[in-house]
Amino acid sequence: MTSKDATHRAKDSNDGDEAGHPHAHSVSARIRARLEAAQERFHANDNISRYLEPGEMEQLQAEVQARMEDVLRALVIDVDNDHNTQETARRVAKMYLKEIFAGRYAKAPPVTEFPNVGQLNELMIVGPLRVRSACSHHLCPIIGKLWVGVMPNQHSNLIGLSKYARLAEWIMCRPQIQEEAVAQVADLLQEKMNPDGLAIVMEAEHFCMHWRGVRDTDAKMTNSVMRGSFLKDDSLRREFLTLLNHNRG
Repeated sequence: MTSKDATHRAKDSNDGDEAGHPHAHSVSARIRARLEAAQERFHANDNISRYLEPGEMEQLQAEVQARMEDVLRALVIDVDNDHNTQETARRVAKMYLKEIFAGRYAKAPPVTEFPNVGQLNELMIVGPLRVRSACSHHLCPIIGKLWVGVMPNQHSNLIGLSKYARLAEWIMCRPQIQEEAVAQVADLLQEKMNPDGLAIVMEAEHFCMHWRGVRDTDAKMTNSVMRGSFLKDDSLRREFLTLLNHNRG
């Protein structure tokens, strides 16, 4: 089936909707109804994978493609005859669902946790991890670096270095604001590792400032989340930030 066939099929499936309820029979409406029945939140940075049924991602992609084509037409772009945009709706739908917003629809990556057999209790720093997200206000890219500080205890779980990057990517691949994204990464790592202390620092460029508005190409945003011993112990926090700044240099 061609991308145009998928677009027409998605549009046809939305025809005959109940009066006053546009797209009432669409796959997105079915998923939304499940979430509402379960009284689950489905904000831009929430994961909804538990409420997707087999085959619905393909249907959802076709629906997004059809609606994205409508957006292009509303922008007065001749998608029927412009060779540059004939496949744009398909490409954008695939990109949103399977790449830059994939953290909304995919289950959490598998992570094996290991007991702290060596009873490690010294500061560990992982980073910088390259992270990519999208501003939920304008859907413009957010691209930056993430550092993680962990103070384990004898009861903590340890995870492999690559798993920090995979867990961060799962969180970041959603429309976000940076402050909430960092807090979500901290919550996830706290749940997986149960350390005495956890510190996250993120520094990123926001293309909603680069491309539009003030068009400031130099501005960056840096924010942090401190948990446990990083909040209570000034010397530990200073050690983490000092090593992090040395790492930056």
